[in-house]
Amino acid sequence: MAAAAGVSRSAVSFAFNNPQRISTATRERILAAAQELGYAPSTLARMLQSGATQSLGVLLPQRLARILENPYYARFLMGVGQVCDQEGYTLLLTPPLQDSVLKAIPYAAVDGFIVCGLETDRGEVAELVRRDIPFVLIDSDRYENAPSVDVDDHGGAREVTRYLLELGHRRLAVVSMDPGPDRALRGYRGPLARRMAGITEALAEAGLGLDDIRLAEVPVTRTDGYRATRALMAGPQPPTAILALSDVLAYGAVDALRELGVDVPGEVSVTGFDDLAESAWFRPRLTTVRQPIVTKGRTAADFLISAIRGEDQHPHQSLGTSLIVRDSTAKPA
Repeated sequence: MAAAAGVSRSAVSFAFNNPQRISTATRERILAAAQELGYAPSTLARMLQSGATQSLGVLLPQRLARILENPYYARFLMGVGQVCDQEGYTLLLTPPLQDSVLKAIPYAAVDGFIVCGLETDRGEVAELVRRDIPFVLIDSDRYENAPSVDVDDHGGAREVTRYLLELGHRRLAVVSMDPGPDRALRGYRGPLARRMAGITEALAEAGLGLDDIRLAEVPVTRTDGYRATRALMAGPQPPTAILALSDVLAYGAVDALRELGVDVPGEVSVTGFDDLAESAWFRPRLTTVRQPIVTKGRTAADFLISAIRGEDQHPHQSLGTSLIVRDSTAKPA
């Protein structure tokens, strides 16, 4: 390759890896020779030489098909992708390997991880620390030795619960994301713990407790929101308001109520949490808690690149939420 272009081997390396170190004319001559010879630099060799992949990993808590079913992750990855485009990084999605997130870590050729929705006392965080891999936590419990980005889950859930109570609703049902098999032993964790605490606080202000409401815990899919709502409406004293802890679950709740011939919000009010793009044109337009999902992804990627570059570590960042009142809620009939 160097002989064909009439340059040194160092110049060839500079042409592909550090073009600013050679003249434009020399680089063009090298690239022309490479094209004629069908030469392409080895990505693996470059990674081994530099010790860097120029790739960010997103460590996911569920299988890829389930993750991609949730529009929340499309918005989150949009924010991460904006930073990758700006900084010249690629993006690798890393779901569990053989149902184990821990097993997936060694196989991901990345410079660092955005870790989504994992408890900090599990083995994954310890493994990242042991391997000295930079990481940022998202939707997790706080870990003092790594940056994290979260939203005010507690305040958002408290505000939407207060709103329903102020409308006059007392027969409330919460359709929650599934906390997993360990809840009986360890209780709620991460964002779900914060949201349930916000709901509990608002209920207590009205002289109520969690025992006074119905609770369904299901996977975050539209289908599961539908099924949970069908079950809730079939029970004694069906709710006059359904508080879903994700917009996707709320969409399923409205699907079920529509099929049952129940008017929303005339007979049952429905709220969500996220404010996905669809919520503004869904019918009825969904009352929900807005969280800045794209900003969360962008902030996490910024923090991770700073950590990879050895820059000052960012503190724990908490982004605000706000209640968006639309057409899916009203006073109880």
